[in-house]
Amino acid sequence: MTGLNGSRYKDGEERTCGWSADLTPILAICNRYAILVIENAAEPLGAAYKGRAPGAFGKAGIFSFNGNKIITTSGGGMLVSDDADFIAHARKLATQARDPAPHYQHSEIGYNYRMSNVLAGIGRGQLQVLEDRVQARRRNFQYHVDTLGDLPGIAFMPEAPWGRHTRWLTVITVDPSQFGADREAIRLALEAGVRGQGSGGGGQRSGGGGQRYGDQVGEGFDCLSEGISTGDGDF
Repeated sequence: MTGLNGSRYKDGEERTCGWSADLTPILAICNRYAILVIENAAEPLGAAYKGRAPGAFGKAGIFSFNGNKIITTSGGGMLVSDDADFIAHARKLATQARDPAPHYQHSEIGYNYRMSNVLAGIGRGQLQVLEDRVQARRRNFQYHVDTLGDLPGIAFMPEAPWGRHTRWLTVITVDPSQFGADREAIRLALEAGVRGQGSGGGGQRSGGGGQRYGDQVGEGFDCLSEGISTGDGDF
């Protein structure tokens, strides 16, 4: 996958940050060798692969509702499948694998992985505004591209031709030879800036108002958004 300015990414990275890998060749290989596909759809909720939602292509799909995801129940997740028997067995295992007997009987090892009805209700409510969340993330991503995209050595993840990226996480690659600093130096500067904002004196940044690297990054270069509540008003 070629980036906006020529950098390359692997499929794993693409899926990790809010979009789907190219599933057609993966499914073809797995079908050829009778391999079950369990999709890790923890992060591309709201994305699309050729018009369909990631998590709906394999034997099962797994979604995460952790606190930093695009919708959250503070923890936990969701298992989906079109195989009713598979889901029934998964539900049994998640509720201590208790057998349908008049007494406590367990013929296989079970777990206590149930999500409470309260948390499930919170998650269902957020599904109603999932598209709004996706659009907010995509606007945030475009803000970063418009603000930082012309800096030498900075590349943003492109959008794959096979579907829609949620931009759940805005990520960049850094070419130190062009930018003038490596990713660790940037991380430390951002970390120091966040600490400076949270200190006394009216939120003054450490480093006297914004450390520069190679005259490319000044006071306006902040951590790329990851929080679930980011929207237009955050910039």
